[in-house]
Amino acid sequence: MQLEPYISDLLYRYECVTIPEFGSFLTRRVSATIHESTHAFYPPKKILSFNEQIQKNDGLLTHYIADVEKIPYEEASQRIKKRVKYLKSYLVEGETLDFQNIGSLSLNTEGKILFEPSYHLNYLTDAFGLSQFVSHEVTRETYKESVEDIEKVVPIAVTPERRKSRPYLKYAAVALIALTVGGLGASKFYVDNINEHNKLAQEQANEALENKIQEATFVIDNPLPAVTLNITKQSGNYHIIAGAFRIEENSDKKVSQLKDQGFKARKIGVNKYGLHEVVYASYEDRLEALAALRDIKRTHNSDAWLLVKELD
Repeated sequence: MQLEPYISDLLYRYECVTIPEFGSFLTRRVSATIHESTHAFYPPKKILSFNEQIQKNDGLLTHYIADVEKIPYEEASQRIKKRVKYLKSYLVEGETLDFQNIGSLSLNTEGKILFEPSYHLNYLTDAFGLSQFVSHEVTRETYKESVEDIEKVVPIAVTPERRKSRPYLKYAAVALIALTVGGLGASKFYVDNINEHNKLAQEQANEALENKIQEATFVIDNPLPAVTLNITKQSGNYHIIAGAFRIEENSDKKVSQLKDQGFKARKIGVNKYGLHEVVYASYEDRLEALAALRDIKRTHNSDAWLLVKELD
């Protein structure tokens, strides 16, 4: 029985996969790297290693083989033992064991197992879909050197005639500064005049208002009829929530929008999450609130919901 497919599957999920009585494959995560000479970018990955000192059966590989092959645990354990016996005899004969997509094992002159990992698979699931790529070296300095070489061959000189041919630039700059300063002074004068005019108009308006008040104080022979205002105060513990907002200004805008659409919208305070809650309306009767909620969810807002809460 080949163990490589099962070991490879487990290396994606575990840091240590042990072959009982043989050794363990270990993984270690490393960050993304850049090769200095080739300018190749390599994604993060798991580096594989092998430790023949860790041979105690932890049951991970045996349980996995038993589950995949649909065989009893004892039978899976026997198959592993048989395969390990074959692998050890193969190494003793001086052969190299190739574990597909994992690496190769061989014995050194001291009888220790040497492991050469394979780089065909990246067992780090976080790096799935990432591959290496090469970024070409930026040759900005090379272009600069080329330009310097060209300037040595064909020097670029500004003759006195060219400098004399554009004296108007100096006068244009002086004129621009003068216009800017003059514009700032004129702008300040204009603003001061507007402020003075507004102040005078405000004083005149206050004086006219004071005169009207004095006239109204003495004209009381024909008092105005009393005005009755009918203000309906919403009450009830059943509230149809339209939304909750972190910024109170947004909740005010929502209330205004809903009122324009004919709803009796209002704010009912701040909930335990610090959000300003806005309701379409509040009801005293539960059935009436549920009927209104169904209508709102069908015609206006499918995310509306009913809050049962006694307000202060």
